[in-house]
Parts: sequence; structure tokens; C-alpha cells
Amino acid sequence: MAGFKETKFNDRLDTAAKARAEQLAKARAKDPRNDPEFAARQAARVQAAKEREQREVERKAARLAEQQRLAEEEMRRKAEAEAKLAAQRAKEEEAEKMRRLLDEQKAARDAKYAARKERNKKKR
Repeated sequence: MAGFKETKFNDRLDTAAKARAEQLAKARAKDPRNDPEFAARQAARVQAAKEREQREVERKAARLAEQQRLAEEEMRRKAEAEAKLAAQRAKEEEAEKMRRLLDEQKAARDAKYAARKERNKKKR
């Protein structure tokens, strides 16, 4: 049977350095930058991010356009309501003017009839 080989301090340091070097070589081999498909995946991620940003910009633009359309529609509704109100007021004023005219005509007619009646009373 072979005898036990006692390791010295320097031997242990060399063994640890070799193990570290092997681990570093393994890590470098697994580094994604060395993977030929990594560049393609990275480019796809960048493209997807650009497309996502573009969609977000389009959504914001659509949202703003919709808000502007709603604001314009609201302004149009208000203008129509104001126009209807003005037309209604004009119609009411015209009706009031016509009513006053008719009242004045009736008062004049009544005064005329009353004067005729008075004249006829005096003649008899």
C-alpha cells in the first residue's frame, strides 16, 4: 500500500489556483457574449423594445386625438345649444312683440268702438 502523501502549503495554494482557473475558464465558456445566438437574441430584444415604445407612442397619440375630438364635439354641442337658446329667445321675443301689437290693436279697436258708441248715444 502506498503511503499517505502529505501536502505542503505551496501545493495547496497551487491546487486552489488551478481550481480557480478552471472555474474561470468554465464561466468564460458559458458567457453569453461568446454564444453566437446571443447577438441575435439581443437584437430581437432591442427590436421588441423599439416596437413596444412605438406602440406606446401610437397609443398616446390616439388617446390625445380622441381627447381632442371629444373636446371639439363638446364645443360643437355647446355652440348648438347656445344657437338653439338664442333662436328660442328670438322666437319668444317675436311672440311677445306680436302679443303686444295685438293688445295695442285690440285696445285701439276697443277705443274706436267705445267712441262710436258714445257718439251714437249722444245722437239719440
